[in-house]
Amino acid sequence: MHVFDKSGSAEGDEAAGKGAERHVSRRAALGRGVGAAAIGVTAALAGPLSAPAAASPGRTRPADGGALPRSVAGIRIPSGEVTRAAATLAREASSETLFNHVMRSYLFGCALFDRRGVPYDRELAFLSAVLHDLGLVEAYRTPDERFELDGADAAQRFLKARHVPDDRIAVVWDAIALHTDAAIAARKRPEIAMVAVGSGADFSGNGLDRIPSGTLDDILGAFPRKGFKQDAVDTMLSLCRTKPMSVLMHPFAEVGRRHLPGFPVPTVEDLVLAAPFAE
Repeated sequence: MHVFDKSGSAEGDEAAGKGAERHVSRRAALGRGVGAAAIGVTAALAGPLSAPAAASPGRTRPADGGALPRSVAGIRIPSGEVTRAAATLAREASSETLFNHVMRSYLFGCALFDRRGVPYDRELAFLSAVLHDLGLVEAYRTPDERFELDGADAAQRFLKARHVPDDRIAVVWDAIALHTDAAIAARKRPEIAMVAVGSGADFSGNGLDRIPSGTLDDILGAFPRKGFKQDAVDTMLSLCRTKPMSVLMHPFAEVGRRHLPGFPVPTVEDLVLAAPFAE
């Protein structure tokens, strides 16, 4: 069992021990009145989008420490100071598997939106995509928050330290916080929707049939999957073990219920039936 950090080391018994220390029964959780909004994982490829800003060209750095290509499959990679720093942060914090995933998320999002002729701010799209899974990295995890919020907060701190304007930071924060709920993200501006669509395409294959085979091959060749499927499952289980209430009413909870005996997180049915009303 391992998490998406650069070392790729297994958590093993230590993680299981931490999970046991934080074990919360469903009855206890219900007694505390916990609740949260459910989120979806399906990528939405259509829907109203608000007006974007202009796009910008470029290049940055890859997982192996060298320079990223200026483009992949004709899709430009931004080269500004902040985007280079963001790519470096993601590369150094993440395993190669996770870094390749966030890069594919950017490229798939661009490929799908470019085919629809949707204009977008390329720098914002890149920053949002390359930073969107920081919440899966051990160094950026909090004890209780959802991983999307951990990632959004980490990205916000990073961008504030580099004096990025607040309105642009807000777009990145929303894109990361909403990226597992594509139905909502698709109603927001393109840079927000693109992270949900691009990461969803890489996570489950939604929308890949809309990407030409040559483009798809180029993207997978530039950023191979490197066992992404099993790493993703392992990371979901890590979150379920170490901070189970962060996946309350979250799709990852289903992974915990399938694989972890006695998984303590209440279902939606549990929550509604435990509501303190006499009926």
